[in-house]
Amino acid sequence: MRIIETVSTLRAELVKEREMDKKIGFVPTMGALHEGHLSLVKKSKADNEVTVVSIFVNPTQFNDSNDFDKYPRTLEEDCKLLEKAGVSFVFVPTVKEMYPEPDTRIFNFSPLDLVMEGKFRPGHFNGVAQVVSKLFDVVNPDRAYFGKKDFQQLAIIREMVKQLNYPIEIVGCPIVREEGGLAMSSRNMRLSEKEREIALKISQTLFKSATFAATYSVEQIKAFVKEEIAGEPGLLLEYFEIVDGNTLQSICKWDETMYPVGCITVFCGDVRLIDNIEYSIN
Repeated sequence: MRIIETVSTLRAELVKEREMDKKIGFVPTMGALHEGHLSLVKKSKADNEVTVVSIFVNPTQFNDSNDFDKYPRTLEEDCKLLEKAGVSFVFVPTVKEMYPEPDTRIFNFSPLDLVMEGKFRPGHFNGVAQVVSKLFDVVNPDRAYFGKKDFQQLAIIREMVKQLNYPIEIVGCPIVREEGGLAMSSRNMRLSEKEREIALKISQTLFKSATFAATYSVEQIKAFVKEEIAGEPGLLLEYFEIVDGNTLQSICKWDETMYPVGCITVFCGDVRLIDNIEYSIN
């Protein structure tokens, strides 16, 4: 495994790999790696001869500077995990390397970016698109891998690839959960032991709501989830929406979509956690 810090070096190395007709898989991350990230790496290794993982905490996607400052950074441990996982290259650029000049591009993903995360974190997805497009330009992968936990982000990335005509297959991978059901996230390491226990209520509520979907209306499911979270001291609901999984627009009735997804964001203490669940109403 090679750890590379500059765009020029990584590009040169990947040119050699392509000359040997090797397929390149790419897993962009912000580090603080966990089993969820490693599941993406495993899938990439199964699909491609070369796997590249980037570790870069991207400042342009944080609309809260405190959140950026507090984001966990564990580069040494991350690299050990990736070497054990058999990654070919780890790209660890500095902010100056990724942004030698300010990126002033403004993307339009309407209406995908106007709801949920886009509503509560203005500018977030523009920053995501800036950095992911830059990384795609550097790596030029055949396939790129993203977790479905960040469900809205995955939809945004697919739209960006479509808009920019990237010849890249975007592969969405299942949510990986901790024992008990909490969706794995780098932010989980900021939870205290007590908060981690409290946070289990999020996935438990989503799982329970799924068992009601065949007999409850959309509004009843939404009311149930909101009441359950509100009844758990230590949790503060930011939003819960049931949306069409393709358009991300809220639905009022199950028959409005063939792909209903419940998306939730909850604060546990000062840690912001996201999760989602696909509903089956047949």
